[in-house]
Amino acid sequence: MSNADVITLTKLLSKVPAVLANLPGLIKGSRMSKITDTKTPIGLAKAFQAATEANPNGIAVLYQDTQLTYRQLNAWANRIADYFASIGLKKGDVVAVNIENRTELLATVLGCAKLGLCAALLNTSQRGKVLVHSFNLVKPKATVIGAELVDAVEEVRDQLELNVDRFFFFADQDTLENPGEAPKGYSNLAEVIKDCSSENPDTVNQIFLKDPLFYIYTSGTTGLPKAVVFNNGRWWKAYGGFGYSAVHLNANDRMYCTLPFYHATGMIVCWATVICASGGLVLARKFSASRFWDDIRRYDCTSFGYVGELCRYLNDQPAQPNDLDNKVRVILGNGLRPGIWVPFKKRFGIDRVVELYGSSEGNVAFTNVFNFDNTVGFSPVTYAIVNYDKEAEAPIRNEKGFMSKVKKGDSGLMLGEISDKTPFDGYTDKEKTEKSIFRDVFKKGDAWFNTGDMMRDIGFRHAQFVDRIGDTFRWKGENVSTTEVEQILDQHDGIVETVVYGVEIPNTNGRAGMAQLRLDRPHDQFDFKALSEYARRELPAYAIPVFLRINQQAMETTGTFKHQKNKLKEQKYDLSQQDNAVYVLLPCESHYQLLTPEIQKNIDNGEYRF
Repeated sequence: MSNADVITLTKLLSKVPAVLANLPGLIKGSRMSKITDTKTPIGLAKAFQAATEANPNGIAVLYQDTQLTYRQLNAWANRIADYFASIGLKKGDVVAVNIENRTELLATVLGCAKLGLCAALLNTSQRGKVLVHSFNLVKPKATVIGAELVDAVEEVRDQLELNVDRFFFFADQDTLENPGEAPKGYSNLAEVIKDCSSENPDTVNQIFLKDPLFYIYTSGTTGLPKAVVFNNGRWWKAYGGFGYSAVHLNANDRMYCTLPFYHATGMIVCWATVICASGGLVLARKFSASRFWDDIRRYDCTSFGYVGELCRYLNDQPAQPNDLDNKVRVILGNGLRPGIWVPFKKRFGIDRVVELYGSSEGNVAFTNVFNFDNTVGFSPVTYAIVNYDKEAEAPIRNEKGFMSKVKKGDSGLMLGEISDKTPFDGYTDKEKTEKSIFRDVFKKGDAWFNTGDMMRDIGFRHAQFVDRIGDTFRWKGENVSTTEVEQILDQHDGIVETVVYGVEIPNTNGRAGMAQLRLDRPHDQFDFKALSEYARRELPAYAIPVFLRINQQAMETTGTFKHQKNKLKEQKYDLSQQDNAVYVLLPCESHYQLLTPEIQKNIDNGEYRF
């Protein structure tokens, strides 16, 4: 850590004038973030209706050549809510939603919110067993599938636990203009809602703090994806915390978002911030580094959402004479690394970086309200960064059994206090929920949420993100569960045992997946082409291991039969540190190939864009 990143009193006072200029927003956002009243109507639907009243003819969303006003999108969502109510869906029921970034996704999610339904935001990368697990886990009463994902659903349709008449469909086009035709076995949602009411339903006023709004899927630390309950109260806190306290856009602002809306950063943080201002959301189907700034200029965007990898990809693009030719003044997201933070701001003329830290399931959050560089910002809630033993993979407890906080400038494990103001809503699995809680941390009877993240205390309630711990690593903006990948690979013919871990590649963010495999035959007799095809079929793209290390010996384990991964992580794919054959899945190739010293050199020199 650079000493320049430590927050001093002088540095803090220098930021006070800018913060005071937004004092009313800060106060309002702070009050909203601390709400405990369970009788006041709140949530996404309530906020969107308020935005519609404030700016009915303002542009709510732009997607490709389609633009909808707040009035139009609100009416569309009302028709969806009215139809779902007509088939018996009611507050608390779950609707599984599997649509890529486009207006139909927003209308569906908002329609569910109007009725008090919980939208299970399926990760659109999921296939096979993982998709079946995620779908059945939440016991949906209906599902809405985009045409672009019908093939993925049809592959496992017979394993999905849902009545055949509850599969709904949106064509992959502007369905308000042309509903299209639904394939056999699906009802065309664009058609069946045509004659439904466009008026705001009364149910919006019956949605309160603890009522579920979304299921968001997280890899967690072990096993298959967990479905995290994200209730309307937490959405309301994000709406106030980011919209009013931190970003403070206005009705003329437009935020460009390429992030997948099955994730909290896009669906919750970015969209809530836009709704707060009655501004415009510019939605992109996929991220494109080469098209990014052209879109920014085309749609007159003044803001955008990011994850760290996104900013790195943009920074890696060749410098252009018009890099400063944009209206962006503030960006919002998480994972912007210190190495490019300041250069990125200067290159593109960005005034503020509202970096944030949080998780779908967590109860602790940070936001860069004061606009410091190289920090996830400030947290108003009670948290602790505690000393952690990486070898034992556990927090350090003293002779009395209590943990201790790190000193300023040091790093440790981030914990969030569980209280009435900062509850931990947990997962669908109660056992997994309990495993995420530390008890008797600083005193008998207290309870703290284990974030699983290493953070550095830089003073005045500011922190820096350091790394993930445990059995999860982050790659391509996604959390990858090592156990999930191991279980899938172990089922492939010829693989006896698998150990999965994340390894660093120079000049990339996060950790690439690497799997040590024990095979039942020599590696030169193994079908790596078939393994490549199997991995693509059964795993999301981000979870497919980039490297394979072949080891015919029994895997090294601890006394509790946990795989020893520290040495593997250190050796990673470096051929000079091992005698094992290593295979790599290069970005430009469709199948694994044997890693050679020349290829390794090219990887380390950044000649491949992972």
